[in-house]
Amino acid sequence: MKFSDDIKYIKGIGESRATAFRSVGVSNVGELLRFYPRAYEDWSKIVPISQCILGENVCIKGVVMFPVKNERVRGGMLIAKATVTDGDSVVAVTFFNNKYIDKMLKSGEEYLFFGKITLGKYSAREMVSPMFMKANQSVDIKPIYPQTKNVTSKMVQSAVQNALNSIENIPEYLPENIIKRYDLVSLDTAIRDIHFPKDDDALQKARDRLIFDELFILQLSLLCLKSENTEITTNNIVKESYTQEFFGLLPFEPTNAQKRAVNEAVSDMQSGKQMNRLLQGDVGSGKTAVAAAIVYTASKNGMQSALMAPTEVLAVQHHETFKKLFENTGIKCELLVGSTKAKDKKEIKERLKKGEIDLIIGTHAIIQEDVEFDRLGLVITDEQHRFGVKQRTGLCSKGENPHVFVMSATPIPRTLALIFFGDLKVSILDELPPGRQKIDTYAVKSAKRGSMFEFIRNHLDMGYQAYIVCPLVEESELMQGIMSAEEYYKKAQAPFNGYKLDLLHGKMTPKKKDEVMMKFKNGETQLLISTVVIEVGVDVPNAVIMVVENAERFGLSQLHQLRGRVGRGKAKSHCILVTDATGDEATARMKIMCETTDGFKIADEDLKLRGPGDFFGTRQHGLPKLRIADILTDTKILMQTQELARELMEDTDSFKKQENRQIARLVSKKINSLQVSNTANTI
Repeated sequence: MKFSDDIKYIKGIGESRATAFRSVGVSNVGELLRFYPRAYEDWSKIVPISQCILGENVCIKGVVMFPVKNERVRGGMLIAKATVTDGDSVVAVTFFNNKYIDKMLKSGEEYLFFGKITLGKYSAREMVSPMFMKANQSVDIKPIYPQTKNVTSKMVQSAVQNALNSIENIPEYLPENIIKRYDLVSLDTAIRDIHFPKDDDALQKARDRLIFDELFILQLSLLCLKSENTEITTNNIVKESYTQEFFGLLPFEPTNAQKRAVNEAVSDMQSGKQMNRLLQGDVGSGKTAVAAAIVYTASKNGMQSALMAPTEVLAVQHHETFKKLFENTGIKCELLVGSTKAKDKKEIKERLKKGEIDLIIGTHAIIQEDVEFDRLGLVITDEQHRFGVKQRTGLCSKGENPHVFVMSATPIPRTLALIFFGDLKVSILDELPPGRQKIDTYAVKSAKRGSMFEFIRNHLDMGYQAYIVCPLVEESELMQGIMSAEEYYKKAQAPFNGYKLDLLHGKMTPKKKDEVMMKFKNGETQLLISTVVIEVGVDVPNAVIMVVENAERFGLSQLHQLRGRVGRGKAKSHCILVTDATGDEATARMKIMCETTDGFKIADEDLKLRGPGDFFGTRQHGLPKLRIADILTDTKILMQTQELARELMEDTDSFKKQENRQIARLVSKKINSLQVSNTANTI
């Protein structure tokens, strides 16, 4: 039997069960063998009853002391009870609604029981509904698989066993020198032992090998993608000294991190190959200044640049910022958005085509078919996760392999970045410019809302502005106790009578959202009640208070982004997290937010608390799903595989070598799946 064989040909499957297996992503033998157990029942380690830890799964061996006693209780439920001893201690064993237990457990015979021991009535030790077998049967570590209504763990176990019995040997794809270098077991051993390990050591070695495979192929694929994406370009930087010239125009001294990021980008643009670089920086770290420096150098080398922002308000803000930075430099900067007047649009497009505009800033309007450039050499996207691949590709197609520079204000943990941004070069701004205000953060109960409103009113009276963010747009019957933005806005009319309030949420039209945000930016609105639509928004230096209602509903990184909407001016700023949650995780998250404003530290903690699968919330950003590896605990293997992947990439003939042919085949398959995933997701 081969990995590519349809699952229906496995003994005991057939067409009907094959349909059920396909519903969980298992359609052939290979996919079945890669459908790894989620946990294991270790029947091989028998624990004395007296030494069992309460609440943990254990295997005990004991003799049934008396015949099973059946009791019928109120409601008709049948309870079967037995007393088991290992010769030293006793434990009560209880089963519900199983009329055959008295025939299955015989008095005076010895059995193995697997389950959790708890304290029952009168503090007696008890096992409720354990699994059991005769003590003379062979015992081992049993796999437990993810299951659904139609595909049970036992069905998977049986299918895997039959598949493995029909395969004499699973072929190896790693060269012998790599297996020896990293002390790995063979693929055949790993696949068999991950499903049916003889002991803990065999299970660990199997896991290490399969984790190594998964991370190695993934990272090698991402490095290949990075190599493919780096095309030869004629948009070369000939003269680099313009960087220092630009820095001299700034009213402040750039941080070392900003200087480093600019130098990395300019170096890429001098290489003769297309730049594909991500600038990742915390809130307020100065990404715009870095982008401006690159635009300045590109312009002085005869190239046009385009900057695409996700919203019209943000595009307007960027235009104002760049226009001020490039004042008296000769660099012509224009804005092209949906609301630009038709006459102005036509004029801007004509000038852009003639090369009379050096930098065009806009929204999706700049990727329209009739927008043409004379020599587009640099494409910048702000908040890159808000754009789909097609949108960015559409902008890049307006030039000949222009350099690509994407910016994100969402700090990504460094371990996650190894995988997530494996196909991009990454620059990190890990310093904040001097003068940035520290934002005081407090976690308060909803009972303190009255005092909080008074605190907000006092600041509004002083001429400042504030945000209140709610997790929902409108009321939901499924989420009782969670106040929506619409409901909050109505109820806020009384405590904020006489103040200028407005409402903003994602269900509004883009035009309406821009209008509301612009009114707040211009100071026409004092208090803005919103959803997370303002998570990444415009710069409003006059806003000094950020309130997040039901803060436990948000991830740490999202809370950090929301907090970053304030603290942008000279006045003291505050972030108030309102939550009545008392769980350990919620308490830990609020504590972290109150103790630090370091976005990268917060991102690391967020990853630990939520895990990589949930780190990005519902927007998975094309992050490949890992079958067995865990980047939180498998860091050592992650670094090993990255080292090996880079070594192979440095050897230009590595994939032509006979011993690496199977690696090349798996990499090609993984690249195809990554490209499909990224095309389907907004990145």
